[in-house]
Amino acid sequence: MALMPVADALSAILAGAEPLPEEIVALDAAYHRTLAHDLAARRTQPPEPMSAMDGYAVRAADAADLKARLRVIGEVAAGRPFERTLSAGEAVRIFTGGVIPHGADAVIIQEDTRVDGDHISITEAASPGRHIRPAGVDFREGDLLLKGGSRLSDRALSLAAAMNYPELAVRRRPKVAVLATGDELVMPGSRPGPGQIVYSNGYALRALARAEGAETVDLGVAADTVAATTAGIRRARETGADILITTGGASVGDHDLVKQSLEAEGVAMAFWRIAMRPGKPMMHGRLGAMRVIGLPGNPVSSYVCAFLFLVPLIRALSGRNTIHHVRTTALLGRDLAANDRREDYLRARLEERQDGAPIATPVMQQDSSLLGNLAAARALLVRPPFAPAAAKGSECEILTLPE
Repeated sequence: MALMPVADALSAILAGAEPLPEEIVALDAAYHRTLAHDLAARRTQPPEPMSAMDGYAVRAADAADLKARLRVIGEVAAGRPFERTLSAGEAVRIFTGGVIPHGADAVIIQEDTRVDGDHISITEAASPGRHIRPAGVDFREGDLLLKGGSRLSDRALSLAAAMNYPELAVRRRPKVAVLATGDELVMPGSRPGPGQIVYSNGYALRALARAEGAETVDLGVAADTVAATTAGIRRARETGADILITTGGASVGDHDLVKQSLEAEGVAMAFWRIAMRPGKPMMHGRLGAMRVIGLPGNPVSSYVCAFLFLVPLIRALSGRNTIHHVRTTALLGRDLAANDRREDYLRARLEERQDGAPIATPVMQQDSSLLGNLAAARALLVRPPFAPAAAKGSECEILTLPE
């Protein structure tokens, strides 16, 4: 079977991936959720002209001359407006956030005044609009301020609250179930026996999925039997998973039973080998509404494939308006030989030159079992199939990895 290009594999995985249904959640529960619809302001902010400083509200015409002496007739604090209209020669003590009294059109800050009983004199002339926040300077009722499909940041939640929304319509979180396979795997903290290794893939995969806003389900480790693997697949369906991730058993050995088990459960396989390095033995199919991605067992291959394919799928199901990873450029930190027919994703360190230009240096050992190099990498350096040799200092494409 010919190897499928990376772009075609991603298109197949994303085909038909529609945003999940919406649900209403309180503001505090909406952090990093995906907004289901555009959001317009329910109020004008500020609703009236307000003071930006502590000082005195005045008529600018009365305070244009440094010889001016004004009578203080009252006080305005935030939430306690002054009811009278300001007349000629009058001033009102005002504090930050206080509503500008009718008749006033300027604020003189308290540092520019001298108090003499119930009068003030000024040391700097006023000008119309000085130190006043006009009504609607932040936003007005009906203004579209948050776009549907955006992921809600802490700042966006503050804005939504100011727009007078106590709760928001967001997309349901995709549920990602992770099933590992392999007789050789033991859990962290165990004492591995002969030929055994400590299971690590699931921790990175679940963390990656949660960072993208997904809910995760740990299905544990299945033994290398069709019965154990199919039981894990059925548990994924029982949990209502939108995505099943398997790790391990995706190659062509006698004990690589995931493809056989998936097909036995009715999964229609769209592909199972990709023209990429690391990660050639990767599978994808559908089981009813549940999407299945079968990742390789080697930890680097597993992570790189999840980063490239699982993350965009989670974003698509979440209704995000940004689905794909953004490639940026850097300068190559060392010479590279010509590439073969597979698209390469090289783990690379990132540094900055003195002028701020990023330098991406691929680690020397790119073996797909080396977790130390993966943890130290800050980017994947992308090399197309049959890319020619590249010299140190030349431009290259990178994908920045999550911190």
